[in-house]
Amino acid sequence: MSELGLNTISFAGRAASSSQFKTLYAEGMALVEETASYLDGQGRAASKVLPRMASVLYAAESMRLTTRLMQMASWLLLQRAVNNGEMTRDQVLSEKSKVRLDSFNVDRHAPGWLDLPESFRDLVERSLRLQNRVALLDREIYRPSEDPMPHDNENSVQAQLNLLKTAFNTN
Repeated sequence: MSELGLNTISFAGRAASSSQFKTLYAEGMALVEETASYLDGQGRAASKVLPRMASVLYAAESMRLTTRLMQMASWLLLQRAVNNGEMTRDQVLSEKSKVRLDSFNVDRHAPGWLDLPESFRDLVERSLRLQNRVALLDREIYRPSEDPMPHDNENSVQAQLNLLKTAFNTN
């Protein structure tokens, strides 16, 4: 590891216990609640009048959406437990192995996609953006200790800037 790596500040560790994490947590939990309310109310009514292809796609995507949000909520709850001293990092590492933050593919060109209600598609898009932010933070926080910093051939400044963008929800 270079000398630069020894003096680099871990923005991920700080972001995970900061007010930005609290904002991410609140955003994630609010999206879970909003989605549940939508799927149980307006979405249920809208799905009954969709064309057949869109109806099948709606059923599949709503399951993926729900699963994606539950996985993110699990991660956020685990991280909050660490931040509050309710769990150790090792306990979280054990538990978070059950959480999947990898992408659930969404085919925006699938037949029927544009027939789905716009509010449903918006929930899907927002959940994907949130999933990407959580996954990036997870990778930075729980990076294996044998590879604490990017390799010399990677742009460590750009990696830190990307992490900052994610932590502060900027584009």
